[in-house]
Amino acid sequence: MFGALLASLDNPQTAERLIDALGMEGLAERLENAAAAEAMEPASYFAAIVRSFMETASDDHFVQLIGIMNRSDDPGLAAVRAILNKVLPEETCCDARAKA
Repeated sequence: MFGALLASLDNPQTAERLIDALGMEGLAERLENAAAAEAMEPASYFAAIVRSFMETASDDHFVQLIGIMNRSDDPGLAAVRAILNKVLPEETCCDARAKA
C-alpha cells in the first residue's frame, strides 16, 4: 500500500489530497516555495523528495521509519509525514521567505 502511495505522488490531485490528509501546518506553502526554487511543479517536487529519501536513506533512517509506521493507525501517512519532516523542515519555509 505504501508503494502504491509512492507511485501515485506525481498526480497533482493525489498530492493535494495527501497534503490535506497529512495535516501539517504550512506544508502546501513550503512545498510550493521549495518547488518554485527548483523550477518544478509542487506535485513533481513532492514526489521527487519523497522518492529521493527512500532511495538514499541510511539504515538508521529506515529503522526509524519502520518504527514510526508500526506505531501508527495509518502507516503510509505516518511515513510520508516523517519523511517530509526530515527533508522539508519548517525552517525551509521561513528561511526561503527571509532570503526573498
